Amino acid sequence: MISRSVEGKVKYYLKKYPIVTITGPRQSGKTTLLRHSFPSYRYISFEDPDNLLLAKEDPRLFLKQYDNRVIIDEAQRFPELFSYLQTRVDNEGKEGMYILSGSHNFLLMERISQTLAGRTAIIKLLPFSYLELKGKVNVNTGIDELIHTGGYPRIYDKQLKPKEFYPFYTQTYVERDVRQLQNISSSDLFVKFVKLCAGRIGQLLNLSSLANECGITQPTAKSWLTILEASYIVYLLKPYHKNFNKRLVKTPKLYFYDTGLACSLLGIQESSQLFSHYLRGELFENWIISEYIKRKYNNAEEPIMHFWRDNIGNELDLIIEENSEIKVFEIKSGSTYNKRFFEKLDYWKKISENPNTNTAVIYGGDITLVTPGGKLIAWKDWCG
Repeated sequence: MISRSVEGKVKYYLKKYPIVTITGPRQSGKTTLLRHSFPSYRYISFEDPDNLLLAKEDPRLFLKQYDNRVIIDEAQRFPELFSYLQTRVDNEGKEGMYILSGSHNFLLMERISQTLAGRTAIIKLLPFSYLELKGKVNVNTGIDELIHTGGYPRIYDKQLKPKEFYPFYTQTYVERDVRQLQNISSSDLFVKFVKLCAGRIGQLLNLSSLANECGITQPTAKSWLTILEASYIVYLLKPYHKNFNKRLVKTPKLYFYDTGLACSLLGIQESSQLFSHYLRGELFENWIISEYIKRKYNNAEEPIMHFWRDNIGNELDLIIEENSEIKVFEIKSGSTYNKRFFEKLDYWKKISENPNTNTAVIYGGDITLVTPGGKLIAWKDWCG
């Protein structure tokens, strides 16, 4: 088993809170992490209909039987249990009593905010990061292979090809997770919508265009996008607007948490197809940003990040706020240094109120360099 970077944080917060909640996309490795890393905890899954029925019929009896050091997997399937958990942990006053996990962030967080606020630490587990895979599996095949393969654990555990995993993952996701969140009348239409989202990676979100091309209403498109966000399929990168007098774009940009899934939805069957694919630059950009999100989540932190774009098309790919410092990055998929890489960063320095901002270009090459134009960071070094 490949160890997960977040394991230490889970153990730390079990000493500080009565409950630790772990959420993330389906098959990101939550169950494996919990069963392997916490063998002294009893494991209960609400995917098992018997366990779910027992909990629903008599929640107090259920918690009496499983009173301490218990993992409750897929906890969002019975959110009413959270009120009983609140009473129990308040009465006991112990740390590390329960670990909750689930794949539906929306359902989990809605009930947590109502009943368990202040009583649980919340950990987000995404598919493998490059740093988790490095040294444990062969990840020296190049950046295109990493983008195409993605990070879902089953691919590495069972040595599956991406085309042997992602189509079934998509089918299962739609048939199980989506239908639990909302009654979708046409699963084929929803899959079409997800594929259209994949075709818009790294672009400004245009709900009207998505709705028209999919043949649905704009409110439906907005609702379906919320589902994709809640189940950790896509995320929206918000624009940066501080300290500027210029007219700025206020629309977010669309990205996927996992580039392997995005490649599958785009019909990319082999990594060799990426070399000439029209979205290679956007997929590389997506991979770089997602790696940063994983780094923060694995440290139990929320990333504070944005992009910047003005109304005449000047744009920067990634702005990070970290430790009271602003860091600005341009992302280039090319593997060879070009002095033009730094043009947008130079423009930023001219118009921003922080001309000494820490800036750099992250690129598809293998060597980190300090050039006359500025720092050039190799993708491997960016990932740690």
